[in-house]
This record gives sequence, structure tokens and C-alpha cells, in this order.
Amino acid sequence: MTTAMTATDNTLRLDKWLWAARFFKTRALATEAINGGKIHVQGQRSKPSKMLAIGHQVSISKGDMKWHITVLGMCKHRRPAKEASLLYAESDDSVQQRNAALAQRKLQHTEYTPKPNKRDRRQIRSFTGKN
Repeated sequence: MTTAMTATDNTLRLDKWLWAARFFKTRALATEAINGGKIHVQGQRSKPSKMLAIGHQVSISKGDMKWHITVLGMCKHRRPAKEASLLYAESDDSVQQRNAALAQRKLQHTEYTPKPNKRDRRQIRSFTGKN
């Protein structure tokens, strides 16, 4: 299938769709995630060349973030974020889980450790005996 045919058939390669929907910055990163088993289509592992269609269920794992989405549209070009968000619908459970993970991450990173200033660095060097 050529890319012209995929646009008319309302299908698109999985790696290209993930890039256009702005889940990954490059297609190479999307391909790496797919090959690493971080992306599941219809509950199954897939290849970067898998043809994605409207209505497919996609699970995406990036670090500690997880998305469970339904494909609503196709676009073979990378568009602004507002337009890219129209290509999919995220489930309510997925939104709640991501917000809970974000809140948990914020709680873990509330401690502030100041960076030593010039005077402190000099004192550290003199204490440790390093020049």
C-alpha cells in the first residue's frame, strides 16, 4: 500500500500515527517504543508497520505514564497540538490514572535541595582537600 492509498482508506501506519498525534517527537522514537513492547493495539503487541484504523484501541506506556485511547481520526502530517488531540479520545480511567501518577510524582519531588553557591563550593573544596 502506498501512503496515498492509506490516506483514502482511513488507515495509517502505527508509527506515523503516533508521531502525528504527538505522543512521540520523532517516528524513530515511536518505532523504538513499538518494538520495545510499549504500544499495544487492540490488546496485542504490534509492529511499526501495523495499519491503524479509526476505532482501534491503543495502549501507550511512556515511563510511568499510560494512555488508553481510541483512534478517532487519521492525519499523515504532524499538526499543532490542539489539532493532534482531535485524533484520539482518552478513556476516563486513563485520565484519572495519569492524574494520580502526576500527583504522586509531585509529592515525591517536593523536597528542595539548594545548589551550593560559590562560597559553599569553596568551603566544600577546603573541607575535602580537593583543589
